[in-house]
Amino acid sequence: MKEDRGHFASKLGVVLASAGSAVGLGNIWRFPTETGKNGGAAFILIYLIFVLFLALPVMVSEFVVGRHSRANTVEAYRKLAPGTPWFVVGIIGVLSGFLVLSFYSVVAGWTLDYTFLSITGALSGSHDFGEVFNCFVTHPYRPLLFLLMFLFITHVIVARGVESGIEKFSKMMMPLLLFIIILLVVLSVTMPGAGEGLTFLLQPDFGKVTPKVVFSAMGQAFFSLSVGIGCLVTYSSYFNKQTRLVSSAMNVCLIDTMVAILAGFIIFPTVFSVGVHPDAGPGLVFVTLPNVFNMAFKDAMWLGDIFSILFYLLLLLAAITSSISMHEISTAYIREHFHVSRRRATWIVTACCIVLGVCCSLSFGPWRDVLIFGMGFFDLFDFLTAKFFMPLGGIGICLFVGWKMKKQDVYDELSNWGLHSVPLYGVLMFFIRFVAPACITLVFLNELLGIGGS
Repeated sequence: MKEDRGHFASKLGVVLASAGSAVGLGNIWRFPTETGKNGGAAFILIYLIFVLFLALPVMVSEFVVGRHSRANTVEAYRKLAPGTPWFVVGIIGVLSGFLVLSFYSVVAGWTLDYTFLSITGALSGSHDFGEVFNCFVTHPYRPLLFLLMFLFITHVIVARGVESGIEKFSKMMMPLLLFIIILLVVLSVTMPGAGEGLTFLLQPDFGKVTPKVVFSAMGQAFFSLSVGIGCLVTYSSYFNKQTRLVSSAMNVCLIDTMVAILAGFIIFPTVFSVGVHPDAGPGLVFVTLPNVFNMAFKDAMWLGDIFSILFYLLLLLAAITSSISMHEISTAYIREHFHVSRRRATWIVTACCIVLGVCCSLSFGPWRDVLIFGMGFFDLFDFLTAKFFMPLGGIGICLFVGWKMKKQDVYDELSNWGLHSVPLYGVLMFFIRFVAPACITLVFLNELLGIGGS
């Protein structure tokens, strides 16, 4: 008997699962830093413009392809354009999700370790957190242990299926994530000296707006919403006919943007309250912030411990919600293409990700000198997905929906087969056909060649 593909059972499940796919670690450590160094509120304004004109059209396009095909991201193109090479766009999506999950799980494993460290109080007191972090990532087996633990958590959720696994856990994790982030915002903005951080974040400085800032906002809008990678094609294949695609996409964009901005309200008031300037990436999360938490709450260490626990739990939840969507891309493809059970497909993906994830993790330790094209596995996978696969996937899906699919099929999906009007339908299609592909091409060229300048 053929195994049921599964489906999302509620509108809330659709929005929270899709938003969970978009919300990830980059929202919490990259967006605030990009905002702070690129003009504050001016950067946020530019970012919102690109979310509306770039990310939203791509997301709607993914929703259209996924629901109309009701298939994994490779089979979707084969069903909608049989006998053509369009399925390559789907292959790019599967490969992107698989590679991203492999190196993303390494960083997520670090987050899981720091969650345990904050719970046990090991991050309290005076430490050289740069040395602590370096010793951890270069340890011969400790990062591997947390990598395996994180992938096992992801595996269990995906193996339970769409409704009982992905939707159920999204309904639990996303409200908890939003609750934690709001609680942390309240704690952060009430710190002495927090006003300076809020000013740094929210005061528009249009003097800093350069072509490089515009390209940065464009790239942040594209990458932060996980479009072009196939997650949302896969998820939308589980949508029912009542799901309104445009409004669902707008809700996902709203939640993702809200989380990113609220992360700024956590980080900037906190670091400025102790006179520290934030840096970017893992250095901010695993080196700067543990030290900041101790300095900011030196007169009430118990409160600092609570802040630290909540912050790393927030990061962990964001990592999990993203990882299950990336896992599901490959799981759905393997299950449907090779006609195996979900349980077996999930194990195949998890096992392969463990192998590549171990290679990525060891790139920071014993294998740091083992290079391919001059890069370790971690940097290589990051380079391939961010510089090539995701932009090419985004361009491909816009061109497919805008130019290859039948206009009536696209309109039927957007209007729920005539049940609802589609305001500004012509404008939306114009952005799908012309504006979004052009913007993604610029993102692609900027990522590859740095055309934005300085």
